[in-house]
Amino acid sequence: MFDTHAHLNFNRFKKTLEEVIEASQKAGVKYMVVPGTDIPSSEKALEIARNHENIFAAVGIHPHHAVSLVPLEERSDDRISKEALLEGVLQNDTQGNIVAIGEIGLDQHVYEQTKYENYHIDEAFIIAQKDILVKQIQLAKKYEKSVIVHNREAKDHLLEILNIHWDSYFEGKMVFHCCEPDKDLLEFAKSHKIFIGVDGDVTYSQEKQEFIKNVPLEMLVLETDSPFLLPEPLRSQKKYPNTPANIPLISKYIANLLGRSVEEVVKITTENALSLFLHRTSSNERIRTISQP
Repeated sequence: MFDTHAHLNFNRFKKTLEEVIEASQKAGVKYMVVPGTDIPSSEKALEIARNHENIFAAVGIHPHHAVSLVPLEERSDDRISKEALLEGVLQNDTQGNIVAIGEIGLDQHVYEQTKYENYHIDEAFIIAQKDILVKQIQLAKKYEKSVIVHNREAKDHLLEILNIHWDSYFEGKMVFHCCEPDKDLLEFAKSHKIFIGVDGDVTYSQEKQEFIKNVPLEMLVLETDSPFLLPEPLRSQKKYPNTPANIPLISKYIANLLGRSVEEVVKITTENALSLFLHRTSSNERIRTISQP
């Protein structure tokens, strides 16, 4: 199995990292991608990948961290610094441990009762998010990496940017992480050969369940978004934090939801993820087929 999105680089796992990795591997999760959200977490993701077989890094600046770029005209040095630092992380990867730029994207959600609750989702903030997103998309093409896209309540802006900056290079090399249940996002994903990431929230969100029913299995990749989005029944039991060891719970739920065998779900989603991040070809053929009208 493959957990395509696990924040093992977060402080929540600082003292338990090796234990969590070992437990996840024992649960059958052979592969993992650890995404960055800023420069320090991207560097940590690369460190983890260097020290563990079949664990890969993604590096990127999450839209939340674009707040430091507002207003752009007063923070141009900071913007250049962030882009240069991120490129430095990419250049520091001499062993091919970085497989993607991510997680990057747009976010207009107000996160109440979190450290982000005082962020003002205004035009300046959105412009800053757009600016750093475009720069990172360009870096992905330059360094031939896949892309992990974060989107929350910013669909129209996101699709506008992707339409403007789309390149055929990204076909089969992009994923909508924890994809919002939105038909426009799904149609864009189908027509542009983008994978859909499905997380533990599918086990309790009826809206997400109905959405995933309309996604071909050949487009799905599994992710935990650890330490977040704990799946049921662990969510009701408050057995936090979420870890990659819970991928089997998600795969079983998807199998039941789509009327497929667990073995089939595991096989196809793992092949999809290997294609997405390691560019193996079998899944590219499937996603190309289902994207055709």
